[in-house]
Amino acid sequence: MQIESPAFKENARIALHDVDLQKALGNLKAGFPTKRAAAIERMPEFDSLRDEAMQLKNHIIENLDLYLEQFEENVTKQGGHVHWARTSDDACKTILDICRQVGAKTVTKGKSMVSEEVNLNEYLEANGVTPVETDLGEYILQLRGDHPSHIIAPAIHLNLEDVTEAFHEHHGRPRSSDPAVLMQEAREMLREKFVAADVGITGANFCVAETGSTIIVTNEGNGDLTQTLPKTHIVITSIEKVVPTLEDMTLFQRLLARSATGQEFTVYNTLSTGPRRADDQDGPENFHVVLVDNGRSEMVGSEFQDMLRCIRCSACMNHCPVYGSVGGHSYGWVYPGPMGSVLTPKMIGIEKAGLLPNASTFCGKCESVCPVRIPLPQLMRHWREDEFSKHLSPKAARWGLGGWAFFAKRPSLYRLLSKGANRALRLMAGKKGRVTKLPLAGGWTDWRDMPAPSGKTFMEQYKQQQR
Repeated sequence: MQIESPAFKENARIALHDVDLQKALGNLKAGFPTKRAAAIERMPEFDSLRDEAMQLKNHIIENLDLYLEQFEENVTKQGGHVHWARTSDDACKTILDICRQVGAKTVTKGKSMVSEEVNLNEYLEANGVTPVETDLGEYILQLRGDHPSHIIAPAIHLNLEDVTEAFHEHHGRPRSSDPAVLMQEAREMLREKFVAADVGITGANFCVAETGSTIIVTNEGNGDLTQTLPKTHIVITSIEKVVPTLEDMTLFQRLLARSATGQEFTVYNTLSTGPRRADDQDGPENFHVVLVDNGRSEMVGSEFQDMLRCIRCSACMNHCPVYGSVGGHSYGWVYPGPMGSVLTPKMIGIEKAGLLPNASTFCGKCESVCPVRIPLPQLMRHWREDEFSKHLSPKAARWGLGGWAFFAKRPSLYRLLSKGANRALRLMAGKKGRVTKLPLAGGWTDWRDMPAPSGKTFMEQYKQQQR
């Protein structure tokens, strides 16, 4: 996936005027947030579970090396193999080597954002291995040469008409706008791929240290077919997904589905523990887990450590007014929304992703719905500070903040200036009582009016109250 984060402003401008995209985003606003609220209403202990999950995640991160070693030990005991990948390139080379060892030419894939992160599909294709996405949303995107715009609903930026055209073009069948017909069509096309694949690749929602198991939670049966039918199953996941026990895993499962889609539980919750045993009816002959670091270990002990608690539920982007207006592709890389505005600068550099942590109103909705209480606005603020300290922010912004700081350090001058600004804004507003155009603030007033100050400044009102 090409990095287009430096073009966020232009991407957002285009997205705001894209009628089809705005229609699709309207469906998002009316869907996941409402369902989440209803699911939580039915679960009075939800907030206490959030506290428990936050504390457990903090414990895991503080002991990450121990749990990862325990996980590796138990995967090996079950007959599987664990591969450590420090970088994206390491992960791709490892998976390609496994594919070559078994002579694979085609691999089926379940949905995996980590595979998007490391550009796995492009790497495999460049080296003679054809990946086939089997998640319905990912399959549609692959037909269109597109990429996910959401971490759990990858094709949420598309409408039914887009799917109809993609299927007609690639399947050669009559156009249909019936979702059931399209679903059956996809099922028939993918069935032969499931049977023919030598390797199946999935992600993992969690890795269980005490058993050496991985789990995928899905609402489609493609994940099970991907990991049980081929002779080799490869799990690609990131190091922070490890949990100590099966019981700990169920705590996160109770939060994950409700936060993501408003379900009590996802339809499929599939554990994989090593390769097929002699008395198993199905399953792979070979089981591999590729653990991807890609900068995550550097976050441990840093100001961004809290981000490692993320369980990829998407609640933050589902409720974000910025994401809801411009969609995921505007962010220009794998992870969109508030969580992406924290992760992306870490993975591709603040030099390329500096616009993302600035694309926030800091309304705090993302933090308020996060099931593991990640302080996302605070983390984005850290990136803003880092960008400013490295002189990466625009000169106008730096000069503006510098000017503000000059006056803020001189209270008498600051109060005099604010009093003058107060009067000037009221004059500009006139009888309308609002400012429709403001110099140096076009990004605000192009889209909304600014109410005129009501009268006295805060300090004037404060002094009056103290009398």
